[in-house]
Amino acid sequence: MLRTLSLMCLLPVLLVATPASALTKAQKMETCKFGADDQKLTGAKRNTFIAKCMANRNDKRGPAMQPATETAPATEEK
Repeated sequence: MLRTLSLMCLLPVLLVATPASALTKAQKMETCKFGADDQKLTGAKRNTFIAKCMANRNDKRGPAMQPATETAPATEEK
């Protein structure tokens, strides 16, 4: 009983995290199409939604962090 209850509570958390883990363009497109279908969008609104979704413009968390570029420290020669 406890195992079933904990699984029922954990499942929605795992499902919410799943779209954020899209790694390839195909996975991202599939996620965006699912979002458009879920909102029952058609025509131009659907295309706009998918374009924004693929560009991460509708992500409330903001754009992904860019990897920091390492620069060599400047050395002074005397």
